Amino acid sequence: MLETGPKTESFQCKNNKQQEVILAKNIRTDYLYKHKVVWQNVIGFVILHVFALWGLLIFVTGGIGIYTYIWTVFVTYLGAEGITTGAHRYFTHRTFKATPLCRAILLTMQTLAGQNCMFIWCRDHRLHHRYSDTDADPHNSKRGFFFCHMGWLMHKKHPYVIELGRNIDMRDLQADWMVMFQKKYYYPLYLLLAIFIPMYVPVHFFGEHWWNSLLVCYFLRYVYSLHGTWFVNSIAHLYGTRPYDKNLQPVESWFVSIVTLGEGWHNYHHAFPWDYKAAELSDYINHSATFIEFLEKIGLAYDLKTASPEMVLNRIVRTGDGSHYRLGDKETRAAVTARGPRYPTYNSTFKPLRRHGGR
Repeated sequence: MLETGPKTESFQCKNNKQQEVILAKNIRTDYLYKHKVVWQNVIGFVILHVFALWGLLIFVTGGIGIYTYIWTVFVTYLGAEGITTGAHRYFTHRTFKATPLCRAILLTMQTLAGQNCMFIWCRDHRLHHRYSDTDADPHNSKRGFFFCHMGWLMHKKHPYVIELGRNIDMRDLQADWMVMFQKKYYYPLYLLLAIFIPMYVPVHFFGEHWWNSLLVCYFLRYVYSLHGTWFVNSIAHLYGTRPYDKNLQPVESWFVSIVTLGEGWHNYHHAFPWDYKAAELSDYINHSATFIEFLEKIGLAYDLKTASPEMVLNRIVRTGDGSHYRLGDKETRAAVTARGPRYPTYNSTFKPLRRHGGR
């Protein structure tokens, strides 16, 4: 179980002349700091999105066969579970235990998603939880929607992200030979699993044109999966309610949960990051929790961790914002605009947490 509370960290200053001790509770957001734009990344994302939009046009106008449609959806799903179940709930937070075969499958699916190697993905996410919504958070939501959604990948990392990221405990992943193998050979594995195979199958088996297959099965699928993950960093940190802990920036978002197979119940997840459900409920817009339970049934996953009902209840009563679908108060829920499916989907545009000390 990962710690998320304040913890003392130390890092080497940029000038290498002295050591400074940084208290996590004192790391906030310096709104005067200007991130440096990395223009090659900007250009890369523009090109990526142009091809993805081209693929979307082909996808919605019937430019591919029915079997390619099915294949694209299937590959997108595998990649999504590789991120939600694999990178997030297992390798980052260790919310359950997995057999070697399960680990290999999840690593393969995460490589298919193409969102960097498992080691770096988990390091960045552990850093995000340790210093959530501060300058030490890679995608600090207090920098605005665009920055925390995708802009953080177009800017040079804040010095805190670089230095404190080196102190994140990654010994469990360093001891996993599969993770380190993927890290070492990530780029050839990415070319094979994320680009070549998704494109080749429709061409070879379904008679699809290779260019259409590339645009739809790689570019469109890849960009869609990226934005799904990014929605957790942006929407699920800015627009919603905080029924479990009003002191945490993350919120509950049914929309993000639909797009990401259950990752949008983010206020709960930051309150109980070691819970395999990443939500209070496993059977409500939370397919990844169902998938983990399936892995348990077939013997690939075991020792699923979860917060007890008593623990959740105490947290709601002690720190919740009053919007909980069952335990909240009527006045607070009445002030929330509920859109979409029924409980617990209250969604609102509550203002972000108040800035402290002008920072």
